[in-house]
Amino acid sequence: MKTVEVITAHGHENILARNKNTFEITKDANLTKRGDCIIAVAADKSIKDLSDEFKKILNKKDAKLTIIVQVDDEREVVEAWGNPKLTFNHAADLVVRKSSYICDRTLAIKANKAARDFSRRFVAKLKNSQQKIEITFAAEDIT
Repeated sequence: MKTVEVITAHGHENILARNKNTFEITKDANLTKRGDCIIAVAADKSIKDLSDEFKKILNKKDAKLTIIVQVDDEREVVEAWGNPKLTFNHAADLVVRKSSYICDRTLAIKANKAARDFSRRFVAKLKNSQQKIEITFAAEDIT
């Protein structure tokens, strides 16, 4: 079984994408330089807004998540995993982690990329506040 969610967000001049453990997408429009994991702001959905079907798949032990972050004709692809302990309860944020840490903001764990792993050329585009960013999440139960 497979399901897809798409989030539209925007860039911001303070995006640094330097965090070595996570990347985050937020509904918040403002960003300080302390948020070094954030790759997109003003998102039209948070983790809480995702469909029940999507959440049900990601709550499985063997749920694989493929994330495509698209800016114009360039993209970054990230692979991560779901977990039965995911709660999907945060109203503003969505975080993908390289580690196995889980909190209300965690969408997926054991990712193969964090914010600092995105190409610097790609990150330069994310720093444009007029830049539209499309993030596609494809959740699949691989059992």
